[in-house]
Amino acid sequence: MTGSAKATVFIDNERVIVTEYRFQPGDNTGWHRHGHDYVVVPLMDGKVKLLTKDGETFAEMKKGAPYFRKEGVEHDVINANEGEYAFIEIELK
Repeated sequence: MTGSAKATVFIDNERVIVTEYRFQPGDNTGWHRHGHDYVVVPLMDGKVKLLTKDGETFAEMKKGAPYFRKEGVEHDVINANEGEYAFIEIELK
């Protein structure tokens, strides 16, 4: 990924990758495809803009409320808040 969000990898082993993403307003992950199933755990309430091949949508995120996505998701995730936003991504290998 080549976006402007700050990615910090906490765990990367044979079973899982755990990464924290921190976004300033307008920061993004960069266009990417998920090669594994994954879980995202928001660290705060907020909103993200999702760019996909089908266009753009917005997702309301709730602090501590995880969600699961299957492998193959292709998108760019952009902070749509006026302040910093962050989440933890747990990618299952």
